[in-house]
Amino acid sequence: SSSIPLFSGKLLDSGCGSMPYRNLILSNSAVTNYIGLDIESGLNYEDTKPDYLWDGKKMPFDDATFEVVISTEVLEHVSDPNAYLTEVKRVLKPGGLFFFTVPFLMSLHEVPHDYYRYTPFALENIFNKVGFTDIKVKPMGGYNAAMGQMLGLWVNMYLWGRKKKIMRIIAKPIIAYLYKNDKPPVNFKKSTMIVGLAGTVIKPIL
Repeated sequence: SSSIPLFSGKLLDSGCGSMPYRNLILSNSAVTNYIGLDIESGLNYEDTKPDYLWDGKKMPFDDATFEVVISTEVLEHVSDPNAYLTEVKRVLKPGGLFFFTVPFLMSLHEVPHDYYRYTPFALENIFNKVGFTDIKVKPMGGYNAAMGQMLGLWVNMYLWGRKKKIMRIIAKPIIAYLYKNDKPPVNFKKSTMIVGLAGTVIKPIL
């Protein structure tokens, strides 16, 4: 949410799914046009349809179309991140901003299209190779949030029946306590725990 005020102009939500952040962004930014794009073989949502579909190779937009592109929890599902980010860079205007989030501590999901768990160093390396500048990568969640997330996943995805019902009651206040008292790391060093990563990069003005 701290990045939303940076958004303005024409925005592309790439890998938009059901566009859960559309109203939040339009209500709290200078975005004038919000466009959703998703892969042709992506998940189907009954209530919300993407504005555009694409084949995963070339986005159906001209060069330098958008001031902002966002991809939330998308990059881990992209088999060729260099090619994808090159397309993102192509459709961004010079000086345009790309915002992203990725999970680090998460169970397999959307299989078999769950390819990567990125470290901050891997992301910086990829963005540099593609030619983005002003690379800023921030941690989401520390040790407490990691424990809370794992406990929640264990209860909701591993347990069944009566055990699940009982453990949900027991785990709920523990998870709430862990998240409330979480302190995300301030930098990336050995033994740092993260739940996920978020950040921004800029397409350079040539």
